[in-house]
Amino acid sequence: MKILPYDDRYKEKMIAMVSEARTALGLPPEVRADLYDVKTNYLDKGDMFWLALDEDGEVLGCLGYSRIGETEEAFLHRFYVRASRKRQGIGTALLETAENAMRERGISVSRVHLGGPKEQWSESYAFYPKNGYEEDGERYMSKRLRD
Repeated sequence: MKILPYDDRYKEKMIAMVSEARTALGLPPEVRADLYDVKTNYLDKGDMFWLALDEDGEVLGCLGYSRIGETEEAFLHRFYVRASRKRQGIGTALLETAENAMRERGISVSRVHLGGPKEQWSESYAFYPKNGYEEDGERYMSKRLRD
């Protein structure tokens, strides 16, 4: 597996993976509009987005972040891992990549908005605390990346 900055060559495979991942979570398969134009919605704004790929170029996961205004904080967005490949370190590798990039860009706090109800998003509510995130209000978690 390798993690690469977003590349439009993988757009259709990413969208298919996200749709599949949403369905596996019991959500409608529709993909949010920002994923149809990652360049404009993330990269052109100075934010980042990554893809996890297997050796055959299949998209295994994705994750992006957006800085919150002129602050030293950012929100994680569109964090998905192919359902059949969960619990293989893909999500952890994507998260570590994003956190390292945020640190390098002067971001000191990573935030995430979690879905509800909590029972439907139990994987997320378990994953983030294992990676140092703490509850920060209803359906939010955050992690200090640097002092």
